[in-house]
Amino acid sequence: MKCPYCGHKEDKVLDTRVQKDSSIRRRRECLECHARYSTVETLLFSYPMVIKKDGRREPFSKEKLLKGIQASCQKRPVSLAQIENTVEKIASWIIQRGENETSSRVLGKKVMAELKQLDDVAYIRFASVYRTFKDVQEFVETLEDAELIDFADTSQEQLPLTAFNPNIKVTL
Repeated sequence: MKCPYCGHKEDKVLDTRVQKDSSIRRRRECLECHARYSTVETLLFSYPMVIKKDGRREPFSKEKLLKGIQASCQKRPVSLAQIENTVEKIASWIIQRGENETSSRVLGKKVMAELKQLDDVAYIRFASVYRTFKDVQEFVETLEDAELIDFADTSQEQLPLTAFNPNIKVTL
């Protein structure tokens, strides 16, 4: 590490702390001028390229994913923390796959599976924008897609679509 004050290349680490975001903060002292300064170390992830429907390739973007999921969850009882957790879960999943490229179709199915676990309405909103449907029947088939189970993490309970009220009677 190069001292920001005198440029000397040797220092000693006085303190090391792991931050909430998993970065490492180190307090250092220059061995030449004895000035103290802090550094932050973070892990750099190499995300794969996403192959779009038209064949274009673009880098995976957590920000783009966050915006899409936020739009799906708008005016729903889903907190920002839950949305960010979902984005982190999807980003971790995509890194763990270990591929250099992934199709937008596979990524979209993973997002739909996570949203289905999080909130039914958000899932329907995302599915209706993400997929282009020819008719209502195709839309219904997508909503009941059993293939999404392969992508889903079923360890968490889903938010209810409506609150249960025993005083309300539904007749068909």
